[in-house]
Amino acid sequence: MANPHPNAHGRAGVYSNADQVAAAFDTRAARTLPETMAVVQHYAMLLETRVKANASGRPGPNAPTGDYRRSWTHEVFTAGVAVTAVVGTNKPQGRRLEYGFVGADSLGRVFNQQPYPHVGPAVEEIAPQFVAALGGVVGE
Repeated sequence: MANPHPNAHGRAGVYSNADQVAAAFDTRAARTLPETMAVVQHYAMLLETRVKANASGRPGPNAPTGDYRRSWTHEVFTAGVAVTAVVGTNKPQGRRLEYGFVGADSLGRVFNQQPYPHVGPAVEEIAPQFVAALGGVVGE
């Protein structure tokens, strides 16, 4: 089968404009990291907001003082070309509220606490939007 896009010499895979192609890749690469950082920052903030909303009463956990809800934060890190976001809480009850707890704690108190998922549902809601937004950065 003939290559539908041969170069000027009629041969596929041999280009005389390699410098132009390399320059185009360099230009796109220079834009990709900042655009990716912006998308990750935006969706980390959206995830934090959704978790906080889910942690504001049933079906999520009750938050009578707001202390637990306020403890949720997000940070974005870069290392080379990798961009990472961490959305979380420093409160020890976070895991117990999300997954529930059955058994004795470190003080010997026995609990049968049902889970109040608030993180998982937030991730499920935000993840498809995040993936689509990243696809937009890469696919441009």
